[in-house]
Amino acid sequence: MDTHSNNGSARGLSRRDFLKAAAITGGACALLGQIPGAMQAINRALAAGGEGFFEARPENILYTACLQCHNACAIKVKIQDGVAVKIDGNPYSPVTMLPQIDYKTSPKDAALIDGKLCPKGQSAIQTLYDPYRIVKVLKRAGKRGEGKWQTIPFDQAINEIVHGGNLFGEGNVAGLKDLYALKDAALSKALAADAAAIAGKKMTLDEFKTKHKDNLGLLVDPDHPDLGPKNNQLALMIGRIEHGRVEFAQRWLTNAFGSRNYCEHTTICEQSHHIAYTRMTDQYAGGAWSGGKTHLKPDALNARFVIYFGTSPFEANFAPTNMVERITDGLAEGRLKIAVVDPRLSKTAAKAWKWVPIQPGADAAFALGMVRWIVDNQRYDAKFLQAANKAAATAAGELTWTNATHPVRIEKDGPGALLRGSEAGLVDKKEEEKEGKKVTTYVTKDGKTIFADDPFVVSIGGALAPVNAYDDKNAVVGDLLATATVGEVTVKTAFQLLKELVSEKSVEEWAAAAGVGANDIVTLAREFTSYGKQAATELYRGAVQHTNGYYNAQAIITLNLLVGNVDWTGGHWHEIGDKKDKDGKNVQPFPVGPGLHPNKLTAFGVKLTREGSKYDASTLFTNFPAQRPWYPFSGNVWQEVLPSAAEGYPYPIKAVFLHMGASVYSTPAGNQQVEILKDSKKVPLFFACDIVIGEQSMYADYLFPDTTYFERFESTPHASPDILQKHSQVRTPVVARSPSPKS
Repeated sequence: MDTHSNNGSARGLSRRDFLKAAAITGGACALLGQIPGAMQAINRALAAGGEGFFEARPENILYTACLQCHNACAIKVKIQDGVAVKIDGNPYSPVTMLPQIDYKTSPKDAALIDGKLCPKGQSAIQTLYDPYRIVKVLKRAGKRGEGKWQTIPFDQAINEIVHGGNLFGEGNVAGLKDLYALKDAALSKALAADAAAIAGKKMTLDEFKTKHKDNLGLLVDPDHPDLGPKNNQLALMIGRIEHGRVEFAQRWLTNAFGSRNYCEHTTICEQSHHIAYTRMTDQYAGGAWSGGKTHLKPDALNARFVIYFGTSPFEANFAPTNMVERITDGLAEGRLKIAVVDPRLSKTAAKAWKWVPIQPGADAAFALGMVRWIVDNQRYDAKFLQAANKAAATAAGELTWTNATHPVRIEKDGPGALLRGSEAGLVDKKEEEKEGKKVTTYVTKDGKTIFADDPFVVSIGGALAPVNAYDDKNAVVGDLLATATVGEVTVKTAFQLLKELVSEKSVEEWAAAAGVGANDIVTLAREFTSYGKQAATELYRGAVQHTNGYYNAQAIITLNLLVGNVDWTGGHWHEIGDKKDKDGKNVQPFPVGPGLHPNKLTAFGVKLTREGSKYDASTLFTNFPAQRPWYPFSGNVWQEVLPSAAEGYPYPIKAVFLHMGASVYSTPAGNQQVEILKDSKKVPLFFACDIVIGEQSMYADYLFPDTTYFERFESTPHASPDILQKHSQVRTPVVARSPSPKS
């Protein structure tokens, strides 16, 4: 690198040129939001000679998306002599510039305008040019974790991982070819179907063994076919994988290799947050609940009051780049008031109208105390909550509707499922043949209304009636508070159950459970219900990273439903960066039918982490409790991968592939996971890819050099949920990749 010369310039940049360039970028920053004025200031500076500065030249700027956190901000990378020297926000993006510049703006003009970017994003150059980056394949030359390595050719590493053998002088290690037992697509489909039949008690184990006697050796355990094939003994542990890589990894591991153990990191990140929002926004169609949104965020640009539970957007959350400006803009204008409910006095709490330091994990108690006060004082949006279908919502001027008026069956152990029309004697089941297919419908007693599914029920003036939630012509407005008896079963509306739940404690008792004063709850509840739909509650990791985190989240989300703010300006917005057409179907640029993957395997069996499976529906079931927890309602249970492998439950693992993650660092008691990795009997083969020798990849048998996000293509279709525009970023290479692992 050039050193300073006697005339005070560096790399040909004089002090005078530097000040001109500073005038350019400073003028742009000072006048963001007033783009024409900013451009005039820039043009005046350029006329004075600032065009010589490399940052002002569009040919020196390439656009991509950040990955220093999961927000994936759109960025512009400024290149000098092939080297990335500066990163700023992409001014075309609504994430990094408010408002963003017109998409018709030429790259020449856009080169002079820098969007904002947080310090973490700015530090990415250190990631790219880390002096300790791996540039060749490493094979351990000592015990795991000793830090002794040898470089080997890429092809040699692949050959050893695939074929196995006495790779480290410690005894024979099974290669991936030994785990790739089930290879036939038709057979995998047949075995999967019959294994599911065993779990569903529709086929006996003896019947399965007789039918598949020639293929029992392909299974992890022939006495437990529902555990799946030996292919499942390869697990892929994944940290912050990105779209593009996600689809490729799933195609390779699940559809080509045939293993079910694709294990992402989300439970140690925010999984209970995702599940709570998904379950609260699921819609019923085709006989199942699905389609829920994993995120909702306040519309901070238009909101008047927001309560942040266990999150500090000034420091983290979905990223300060887009969130902070929206909040500070409202605070500075006097339009927005914020409150923070958090044990810690965060940077956001320091700027709040009110900070409530609750006991850690007591978010649900505080939120339910607010619900108690809101219900008692009838400060909820009854018109919104009473709309039981689309037609009623439209008539009321609402954008969404709820099942608050739907009766719930009260079982011996508490509330159960929503009451159905056939159970209430409101419809008759009708089966008939149409075009050679058996068709089932449900018809009202008068024969005038036909439902494709057994309909849900609404209480209307104390009487029960069937309802089609998506009916946009016949409005159904229900009772919020209602109790009835159907046969021998008591039913209560969902809102009635909510009222009874919060009434179990007084506001003072809820406050005591949260470790705060009753006045704190009353003050926030009164303020929250004083702005109509321009108020919202927000939560993130702080509220959900507890054993009761899911319930914390549901209680907080319920506050939004009480004021009916979902999808309203100034209220709660869902994540809209997905690729859907007007009919709600996925939009794909290419056909993704079966022709693109011939001989695709059907991966099946209980996952190593037991997520998505029920213990009492497996052949391992004897009695409760199980040897280790099962997670039928969760996914991506990152912290369970290595401990389960160590116990060999539900089966032993033979190989682990780690990508872009470190459970030993991010999981509580990670030192115990270190001991598991160091034991080659518990994890016989461990290989990883990384850009440096990381906290977990340091224990790998083989370590492959990875590219940084500056050096590769990736699609990043997710979007920060508080951005009102539908948008996506695409990650593209902006610098030449590091030396090839084959070099």
